[in-house]
Amino acid sequence: MTTGERPSLDAWLAEAKAGQGAADAGIYLCHCGVVRACSRDGRSVTGMDLEVDRERLEEILSTARLMEGVSAIRAWVNEGHLEVGDDIMCVMVGGDTRDNVLEALTALVRMIRSEVVTRTELYPEG
Repeated sequence: MTTGERPSLDAWLAEAKAGQGAADAGIYLCHCGVVRACSRDGRSVTGMDLEVDRERLEEILSTARLMEGVSAIRAWVNEGHLEVGDDIMCVMVGGDTRDNVLEALTALVRMIRSEVVTRTELYPEG
């Protein structure tokens, strides 16, 4: 799922556990990114404008499904004007071992941040 309202992580997990390859999955990891009130450089943030390349997202998800040990991939990315506390993205990866799933989750989130989204942090005026 990649558009619309933020999906239920419980629903994603239930779908993955009922899906093809579920018998081989030993771990599911999730990443939920949220707009925070402070940028990485310590400046106050009032919100964020986020654009998403949905075509590139689908390409990345297709590639991630081929990673070693991965049996389930789900990703949702928000779009538009976001306020502090709003969800940016949710990503879930399931697979055989913690090492493979953690590597896949880390790579997937990194690719989404660098190749899929364009974000502009908004700062207080003055």
